[in-house]
Amino acid sequence: MAITKGARTRHGQPRGQATTRPRIEGDREVELLDATLTLLATVGYDRLTMDAVAAAAKASKATLYRRWDSKAALVIDALSRAKAAPQVHDLDTGSLRGDLIGVACSVGGLNDKRLLAMLGSVITALQHDPEFADAFNQRFIAPKLEANRQIFERARVRGEIAESVDLDLMAPVLAAIILHRAFVLGLSVDDAIVARIVDEIVLPALTYGAAPAESSPDS
Repeated sequence: MAITKGARTRHGQPRGQATTRPRIEGDREVELLDATLTLLATVGYDRLTMDAVAAAAKASKATLYRRWDSKAALVIDALSRAKAAPQVHDLDTGSLRGDLIGVACSVGGLNDKRLLAMLGSVITALQHDPEFADAFNQRFIAPKLEANRQIFERARVRGEIAESVDLDLMAPVLAAIILHRAFVLGLSVDDAIVARIVDEIVLPALTYGAAPAESSPDS
């Protein structure tokens, strides 16, 4: 079928021409990504639209589509690279307890209300959009798991964790308990609660299975 002269795609690209995406860089990209995070935290993923992001950042929808071809791509980029995005914390306080509490109770940590709002807003998409879930796990979750794993590896070297403990099983436990408390039980998460979870659940579990001290023959 012949292409009608002057016909254009829905994003304004002349039909029949190769699609190129000029790179949006610098402060303008930061504004768009931060506007996305703000909307994600306030209205949620399902109600977030490219039109709403464009309006919040005082940009055109065409500008967004020149850089991101879908809402999912924009949200993943915002969660990973925006100025206000949760950062991966590489903290080394010298103790496992200090590291776990320090990371969880920092800005962008597990008890940060804005982070919890953003994570809560994408739960539905994680269940029903495999492409979004895969990108979310690779770009948002994986770097945090790796940083967490390093905390546990250092603790094992210091002798704080029993050799028999499965670190892959234990490393996500603190986050899992906090997110369950926030999203399933609807309970608050503050510094004191984080410290209790670490002291009463996580640390005891990490020493479970440690070889008991040898008893003397006379005992």
